[in-house]
Amino acid sequence: MKNKITKASLVLLLCAGYMFTNDVQAQQNGSNWGEGAKLDDAEVVVEKNRVIELPQAARNFEKFRINPPEAGDRNVRYRFTDYKLASQDINLQMKVLTIKQDELTKLYGNYVKAGLGNYGSLYLKGYFHNKRSDVGSYGADVSHVSSAVGPVDRGNSGVGNTAIGVNGERYLQNLTVGGRLSYGRDKYHFYGYPANVETPIERDTIRQSFNRFAAEGYLHNQTDVKSPLQYKVGIGFNYLNDRYNMSERNFAINSVVEYGIDDVSAFKVDADLSLLGHSDAQTVSRGFFKLKPTYERQLNALRLTIGANLAYTADTVNDARKLNVYPLVRIGLEPIKDNLLLYAGLGGDLQRTTLYNLTQENPYLAPNVQVADVNKGLEVYGGFSANIANYVHLTGRVAYQSFRNLYFYNNSREDVAKFDLVYDNGVTDVLNIYGEAVFNYSDEIRLGLKADYNSYNTATLEQPFHRPELMASVYGTYNFYDKILFNSELYYIGSSFGKIYQADGTSVLRETDTIVDLNLKADYRFTSRFTLFLMANNLLGQKYERFVNYPNKGLNLIGGVTYSF
Repeated sequence: MKNKITKASLVLLLCAGYMFTNDVQAQQNGSNWGEGAKLDDAEVVVEKNRVIELPQAARNFEKFRINPPEAGDRNVRYRFTDYKLASQDINLQMKVLTIKQDELTKLYGNYVKAGLGNYGSLYLKGYFHNKRSDVGSYGADVSHVSSAVGPVDRGNSGVGNTAIGVNGERYLQNLTVGGRLSYGRDKYHFYGYPANVETPIERDTIRQSFNRFAAEGYLHNQTDVKSPLQYKVGIGFNYLNDRYNMSERNFAINSVVEYGIDDVSAFKVDADLSLLGHSDAQTVSRGFFKLKPTYERQLNALRLTIGANLAYTADTVNDARKLNVYPLVRIGLEPIKDNLLLYAGLGGDLQRTTLYNLTQENPYLAPNVQVADVNKGLEVYGGFSANIANYVHLTGRVAYQSFRNLYFYNNSREDVAKFDLVYDNGVTDVLNIYGEAVFNYSDEIRLGLKADYNSYNTATLEQPFHRPELMASVYGTYNFYDKILFNSELYYIGSSFGKIYQADGTSVLRETDTIVDLNLKADYRFTSRFTLFLMANNLLGQKYERFVNYPNKGLNLIGGVTYSF
């Protein structure tokens, strides 16, 4: 078929070439096509003497090979375009239900309280603090509680306590730095004079006042739980003076360093230094130092602590021992993790005693008292701590203790309205039994019962003056729908003894009252900012004596308002 088409094409090509050639020749000869023009006969001979040969085409029957793409990471990028529809003023009649996001509870970091009561009582308190912050914490608090008249001779037994303090902390990387400053002024009267005095007592002659100043700075890394080294270092200064030219200055440094050797053992060192100067009729310097290294190791449910307590005091009262070394051993067993702990141990300690603290415990001290550190030479103890059903927490402890220079309060020979510090010339043995049960149900109900029993065996003193054997209390709180909050406490303090020296040189033992006191406080929140409160102290109205010759106030009612912001 292809050869036939080729031959036909060649014949047509030759014919066209011949006709073109004759036409050219005719035009060159000037002849014209006319009436007399004739075509001559001609014979066209086509010879087939040429063989057309085409080269052989190369044929490749191998298929194209396409290599598969190499496998590689595919980084798929998604692009989200936020398309916004034009707003339309359409009043939808259907409410769309949405999920409300949880919001942080609003904090009121500040409040002021003001109230009035009988006995000419004035109650003022203020607390000011910053809100939630991961940078730092700072605040201030002020307080003034006073009674113009008291249980004896009206203004002769008035009392007033005023305090102001500021504090702050700064959170750095794995470190917290903070400090506190406070000032307080306390006013009292020595109203424990005999009731049958013939000459009226002028108020100014029995007035007592204390000025207290305290400063403290500290730093610790206890927020860095990853570090095996945990430490806390503090430095402080306390100053006290009174109306009778007594003053005390105490410079103290304390530190706690703990190093975790591994997951089950740690080494801990506690250190305390106190340099105290006391000025009264004479000037006394009292140095104090304590170093307590311990090693702790966890053995499954058993935890063992061994160490020593090295303590030094510069006291001279009753030929106080200067250097003291106490062994420390404690064994703790936790058969039910986080729910039951049993422990036992033995040790001893030297406890710092200052007028700054003693005058807060008993503000009716006489001038020129002798102050000595309490030396607990031996203590053998055992106890437990248990949680029941996450609602009840039980604590119990029994200890046998031996003390030297354990202080007692007794009425002064010169003035029965004032108290001296007296000491047992020997060893005072004490059997201590302590127990507490706390019931917590959510944040609504909290009930508690605690009792502290101390049986004193003195060497030379007739009685453990003004140290009662039993102190117990029952307390509870009830939150009624965050609207009304009740707080109550019923406490019991057993009687104690004091020795009264009479004008003829004889003495007589006086027993104080057994104290049963019921206190009640109620807060009614009528808005989120305003709260009304009522405090009723000594509801049973007993004018009991905690110290000989010092009856307490009867029923004391104070009511007022709290504003939070």
